[in-house]
Formats: sequence, C-alpha cells, structure tokens
Amino acid sequence: MKKLLLGASALTLCAGFSGAAYADFTLNILHINDFHSRFDPITSSASNCDATTDAAGECFGGIARLKTIIDETRAKYDGGNSLLLSAGDNFQGSLYYTTYKSKVVSDFFNQMGFDVVATGNHEFDDGPEEFRKFIDAAEFPIIGGNFDVTRDPSLAGKIKGSIVIEIGGEKIGIIGATAEDTPEIASTDDIEFYDVIQYVRGASEALDAAGINKIILLSHIGYTVDLEVAAALPLVDVIVGGHSHTLLSNTAEGAAGPYPTMVKNPDGVEVPVVQANQYGKYLGDIAITWDDKGVVTKAVGEPYLIDASVKGDEAFATQLAELAGPISELTGKVIGTTTGALEGSREVCRAQECSMGNLLADAILDRAADQGATIAFQNGGGIRSSIDAGQITVGDVLTVLPFSNTLATVQISGADVIEALENGVSDVENGAGRFAQVAGLKYSFDLKKPAGSRVSDVQVLIGGDAWGPIDEDATYTIVTNDYVRGGGDGYGTFAEGDNPYDFGPPLEQVVADYIAKLGGEYTPYTDGRITEIK
Repeated sequence: MKKLLLGASALTLCAGFSGAAYADFTLNILHINDFHSRFDPITSSASNCDATTDAAGECFGGIARLKTIIDETRAKYDGGNSLLLSAGDNFQGSLYYTTYKSKVVSDFFNQMGFDVVATGNHEFDDGPEEFRKFIDAAEFPIIGGNFDVTRDPSLAGKIKGSIVIEIGGEKIGIIGATAEDTPEIASTDDIEFYDVIQYVRGASEALDAAGINKIILLSHIGYTVDLEVAAALPLVDVIVGGHSHTLLSNTAEGAAGPYPTMVKNPDGVEVPVVQANQYGKYLGDIAITWDDKGVVTKAVGEPYLIDASVKGDEAFATQLAELAGPISELTGKVIGTTTGALEGSREVCRAQECSMGNLLADAILDRAADQGATIAFQNGGGIRSSIDAGQITVGDVLTVLPFSNTLATVQISGADVIEALENGVSDVENGAGRFAQVAGLKYSFDLKKPAGSRVSDVQVLIGGDAWGPIDEDATYTIVTNDYVRGGGDGYGTFAEGDNPYDFGPPLEQVVADYIAKLGGEYTPYTDGRITEIK
C-alpha cells in the first residue's frame, strides 16, 4: 500500500495515535556515523591529535566534546521532539577498542543516551560473539535487518531488523540495513546477508501495514546506495546513513553533496538523505516535518563541526584519562620520524596511490623478500589514518593499522594478479576498501570502463631493476596481510592460490622495523606506480 493512499480512516484504526497525527509533526534527528572508537580528538587529516596541538585549538571531535554538543543540542530542543542515532561502525579504529573491545563503546554510548544504533560491518570484526557483548551491554536498541542470525548461537534472537518508537505522541518506524558485502570484509561466520533494497521494501511495507506512516532507514550501506534506495522505494521517508564516511554540507568545503540530499522516490516525493562524515568530527542535525498523511514536507539542517570552541564534558574526559593510562606507555614510544605528512585518508587511499600505502606495501615486501615475494598488496581499507610530519609513535602506527593483521604470502599466476587488481578497482566509486596499494608492481586503471575490464599496463620488476609487462602464465609470490590472503575485500583469487603461508609478524611491527632499517627517518613519496586514465 502506498503511503500517499493512506488517509485519516486508516490512521483511526491504529490505536495509540494522538490527535497530533492530524497536524504537521517535526522531528529533530541528531546523528553520527563511522565513529570507529575515535574517543580522542583528531587533526584535520584525521590522524591522532597530541595534547599540544589540541591545546592550540587545531583539533576536532573527541568523545568529551561530542557529549557536550549532544547535550547542548538536545537541550535546545527541550519541549520539542529529538532523536539521537548512530549509523554504525562504532567498533575498530583506535587503541581504546584494541584494548577494551566493545565495552568501551557501550559504556560511553549508554551515557550519551543514544535512542537507536545501526549495525556496521566493523561490528563483526571480532566475530559475532563480541558483537553480542555489545548488544547485551547496550541500554539502547541495536538494529540490523538484511542479515539472518538464526544459525549463529551468539546472535540468534538478539537483534531486530526494525523498531517502532513513540516520540511526541507519534509512532516512528526505524529500519536497519548493513552493507551486503559484509561477509567479504568482516568475520560474520554463519550469518547470511541479503539484498538491501528487497529487505527494506518488505520491512517498510510491514510497518505501513501496521499503520506506521513515518519511516526512517538507519543504514550502513554507503551514500550512493542510500541514493539508490531512496529512488527505488515509496515508503521510506528519511535515510540516515553511514559506511562511506561521506560529508554532506551546505557550507563545508569539499562536501560530497548538500545536506540533506533530496532524491525523488517512485511517487515523486523527495526523500532527504543525510550522513555526517566520520570519527565524531561532526554531529548531524536535521529537522524533518511530516504532514498528517505521513509525507515529508520539509527537511532543514546542517551538520555541526565539533571544533576547539566546544568544551569537552569533564566527566567524560576523566573517564577517558583513566582508560588511557594502561596504554599510554606503549602508544607514546617513538619508533622514528617522518619528514612530511603520511597521507592515509580513505578518500585518497581507496582511489589512488597514497604515501601511506607505499610505506606499508614497501615495508611488507621488504620483510617478505627472503620468502621469495616480489609483489605486495595492501588493501586501502586496511589503512585507517594519516600521520602528520614529525615523530612517529607506536600509537600512530596502531591507529593506522588497528586490525591486528599479520603478514601472509601466496603464489598465483600473472593472470590472477591482474584479476586481483580488477577486484581492487571494481568499486572505487563507492570508496570500497579493496583498492590495491602495491609494491613491486605498476598498473593503470580506467573508471570509464565497466568493472572487470578497468586494469591495463600491468608491469613488474624484471631482474630487480627494470620494469616490464607481467607474464600472465608465470607464477608470482605475493605478500599481503592475512585478511586479504584469506579472501577478504573480495580477493578470492588469493584465497584460491597455491602454497598459502600466514607467517606473521604483525603489520605494525613490520612497519616499525622497516623505519628502523631506514635509519629511523622516513620521507613520504609517491612514484606513479598507480595511474588513473582520465
């Protein structure tokens, strides 16, 4: 049943609706996405912010500031209607998560008063059991609909696909959706994922049939997929998204689109789509107005940049300082210096050659050279932060590489190397983490061509010092991380290769040893090993 066909007679059949259902209703939605356990402030390049830089007012975010601005914004709407949402990926990305796992997230999020939280792909990084601990500890509902947990003993019966909450006398349906490729990029075990559009279609129709005429999709599927969902489905009113770390804004430089981005659904009604960047740097703030038929008539807002003008919540700052104590000695150890900034942002490292990708690929190739490796692959999604010029600490490297991955080698043909590169550039448009940073290899790609036929001019080192075309029939020893070697990020080519060997050591140790081998000082560079054909 189309929402536009629902009249007052349909609403009168649904108990619990107040007279307010026959007038405009405005809901103020506050939201974050892709927090990634970045509890400390970050620099403008999303690297760790040291105390001196923070004191100089040059840093952003941090859980204490986020708590302050949430409290102040909700107080501003006191007497109005507000909703606090997270669009997922609250796990993984800092030493706080590495040390304390899901408990540190649930402890702070409980105190912040989230109303509903979506499931992100990184919530499965430590397997379903750790996700279950988060669900059990949370004092808020966690939703995720397009996956089946019935076969997993940790999660069976623990999570719902949608939820109905009442605000200001109105019932609001909220549907969860998570990236379909999560099994390729996380440890989902027996959990099966389904088509997002088909799931959301069914869930929204069920809510509509129950008389719920205000429906929000809280998604972790990425901005471009959000736009597709909005255009395809008639019953979804608002989409609050995550996964692609997209900044939408009407004022900020470099925004990917307006806030909100409006998309016409099949009935010609415009659906607002919002997202609020990453790491708690922004708090999304959108006011949605529905008419008495449940049709959105107005959507106004702008994400709030959480800069040094926001005073952090003192109680949160104290709690965080206590948690930082046990890990500060390790994180503060200096392993070297960099003469310039190491570019590790997702916007760059998932779309082109980046200096952090070169460092990592060079380091792992150097470490595995005595194993016969001549080519290195580092997935862009495994690079989680930049490092500013100056000292490089253990904490910096662990923030860049938070997944506890180890080195692994495998033997594949030259044709399979090309296939792996095709996988790497198959979803650049959506910022997929599979993009291949490489060493011992050069390649070009053309995004104007269809996925699967984008790669050209693949070259390898011949004789150790000259570049030449790759031999598709030859066998090459590849070094990468254990996640990619096992088929993660769509690299099934590696999972099916010969003589796989997950020998370690951890990537962060490899990088530290490589910088030490270079004398403790590193100069970031790019050298044209990856070329996009324009």
